[in-house]
Amino acid sequence: MGLRPEAHAARLGDGAALQEALRVTRARTLGMVEAWRSQLGADLAIPYDATLNPLRWEIGHLNWFERWWIARNADCDRGVLADPFVARPGEAADDARFDSSRMPHRDRWTVPMPSLEAWLNTQAQTHHDTLAWLKNRHHDDAALYFARLVLAHEDMHGEAWVMMAQQLRLQPGDTLPAAPHPKSRTGLLHVKPQTVALHHAGGGFAFDNECGWSLQWVEAFDIDATPIAWRDYVPFVEQGGYGQRQHWSESGWRWREAQGLMSPRYTRRLGQGAWQCDQFGVWQDMPPDAPASHLSWHEAQAWCRWAGRCLPTEAQWLAALQQHGDAWVWGSVWEWTASPFAPFEGFKPHPYRDYSEPWFDGRPVLKGASAWTHPHLHHPAYRNYFEAHRNDVLSGFRTCLAVHPA
Repeated sequence: MGLRPEAHAARLGDGAALQEALRVTRARTLGMVEAWRSQLGADLAIPYDATLNPLRWEIGHLNWFERWWIARNADCDRGVLADPFVARPGEAADDARFDSSRMPHRDRWTVPMPSLEAWLNTQAQTHHDTLAWLKNRHHDDAALYFARLVLAHEDMHGEAWVMMAQQLRLQPGDTLPAAPHPKSRTGLLHVKPQTVALHHAGGGFAFDNECGWSLQWVEAFDIDATPIAWRDYVPFVEQGGYGQRQHWSESGWRWREAQGLMSPRYTRRLGQGAWQCDQFGVWQDMPPDAPASHLSWHEAQAWCRWAGRCLPTEAQWLAALQQHGDAWVWGSVWEWTASPFAPFEGFKPHPYRDYSEPWFDGRPVLKGASAWTHPHLHHPAYRNYFEAHRNDVLSGFRTCLAVHPA
């Protein structure tokens, strides 16, 4: 499948394209803020959870991040070569409050905050300043780097807000352009043996974990044309798979027992094969052909053991996409892979030091995108990464089989 125009604008667009992309993303952000205000009140108060951030803190953090990397960054036009530690005097209080690398998660819930209206006014001025700054930039990748980073950062927070809405049974007030529907077929796709280049080829924007050097050889294999659907996953549950230790890894079994799960999150069985899914607080009949979602890596691995399949590696996922193009259906759920999130050879952290390097801890890579991911981020090179137990993400999986020579 070709690159979506929104993703092209985000990664390769000139200053004018980035201005429009930033406007679109900010409109999404403000629309969601209004949805939260109508349901939660002006304080936007939500209960503490280790996977969430308080909403007023997040709004302040978005504003701070944009100012830190653009308006206050004397090295901004140098892009990835910028000194991340260049002096930024004058906003020490906000630096202490909103730098997520410095502010402990629990403290974000108690730190004093201005009113929502004050935040929105400040954010509007920052947005205006960024758009004005972009008027003097054209298609210099170095000069545009931080605008592209700020865009991606706000889009990521937008997806996290939809995840929060699902968890708290709120209506997200969020609309995204529908993913294109490529010509597709169910069943297996055959992928020939080949060398796969995982690293960024150069030009435009890339996250630091995409850069460096990585060539991997893959043998021939067959892989699902689409992510595993509920009609494929539910039989594992109905046959007692969540209570059968042999399908689970040691860590996966511990996690399942601690959670007390006997079926996927946000699902319930009504009896006689009838299932429902919770969609933002509304129980709806489970669509059997929709991709199974909100599955942890542990659940994906357990299903694979039960079915005699395996998760694809990151290289296999890319090889299949590159070979099969429009027959490769992706973008409905983030897809767990068998590959650990690790740096490519020659990795060098970009100025936003904490984006990748602290998380090279063995957690799996997820590929693709989800229905909640802004189209700006729909890119084959993108490497998402969550801990194996996370099932609040709109995540699923597809599987592959090795093909042995005759």
